[in-house]
Amino acid sequence: MGYMSREPELFDNLPSRRRAAVRTGVLPCQAIDNLIRTGEVLCDEGRLDLKSQVQPASLDLRLGPIGYRIRASFLPGPNTTVTSKLDELQHNAFSLVDGAVLETNCVYLVPLMESLRLRQAISAIANPKSSTGRLDVFTRLITDNGESFDYVPAGYEGPLYLEISPRTFSILVHQGSRLSQLRFLRRTPRQPREQRFISDASLQALHGRTRLVDLDATFRDGLNLRVDLTRKSKSPVIGYKAKRYAGVIDVDKVGGYDHRKYWDIIDDTDGGRLVLDPQEFYILASKEAVLVPEQYAAEMAPFDPMMGEYRVHYAGFFDPGFGIINGKPAGARAVLEVRSLDIPFILEDAQIIGRLLYERLAAPPARLYGSGIGSNYQGQGLKLSKHFR
Repeated sequence: MGYMSREPELFDNLPSRRRAAVRTGVLPCQAIDNLIRTGEVLCDEGRLDLKSQVQPASLDLRLGPIGYRIRASFLPGPNTTVTSKLDELQHNAFSLVDGAVLETNCVYLVPLMESLRLRQAISAIANPKSSTGRLDVFTRLITDNGESFDYVPAGYEGPLYLEISPRTFSILVHQGSRLSQLRFLRRTPRQPREQRFISDASLQALHGRTRLVDLDATFRDGLNLRVDLTRKSKSPVIGYKAKRYAGVIDVDKVGGYDHRKYWDIIDDTDGGRLVLDPQEFYILASKEAVLVPEQYAAEMAPFDPMMGEYRVHYAGFFDPGFGIINGKPAGARAVLEVRSLDIPFILEDAQIIGRLLYERLAAPPARLYGSGIGSNYQGQGLKLSKHFR
């Protein structure tokens, strides 16, 4: 289809001597803009909003006008479309045009407004947006012929679908609501998918040049992060525990809810120790202030059985510039979305709770996280989603 002939346009704002050296890696915002202009990212309903949808290293995806409640999660598998599977699994269809409530512990599938027609060198990875994860809403991207969630293979042509399963709060969504985001990657044929993130040795060297955390750094398949369970001078609050059977939350309503009706405040009453109850949802924060340099992006590893039987993150993308405030590397806490799985689990203050994985950008982004683009979580400490006052 002639996609390869358009490839230089991805980086047409870079000096010519640098184009060949910066082609591989995560595509920055200006390259995503060009994917849209060249028709590799398409929109089935209306136009894409470059200004608000394109983040420094990712693209916000929007829900389409129709949703389906289905019996169970699924993957279509080779040579099978999602639509053909829906004929077997569809429970009922409903409109999102005027809004629809998605109930907890149910599984929904929504075709997205965006579709793709990628060249062979471009693949993509999806993740929930930060606000989605902090509401304990589990989302996964599905493609036609897909054999894994949240992964779009190189050269994919076709629609995109989002599986949605609210875990704690029922949510109100609309056509155009943004629950997930897509990160595009360019790889060479010799560069396997497993080599996406930089090695610990490279990460240590990067930390030596630009401190990635404000405290002592340790590395094991990524940058280790520790949980903060000690009270601060201005507040005894160390976290939040979601309330069961709270009201519906409109995902498009910013600052519209009193947090006390949805969250129990956790104070440091046990000397820096917290017992996670099975299948309950917590918002905690890292002890370290984290920095993502402008030529890198980062992602939280969601689950590591070597650290404990809990899931530590739903929304994993950290954009370039996270922790850079007013042009200075100030750092920002990583907010942790924690769910203990089958048994109670004790967390101690400063215990390693997660790993942050870094990857290179294919080029420096034209804009950074928080730099006048309406980023909600720049410079954050312990913070609930944007929906709460």
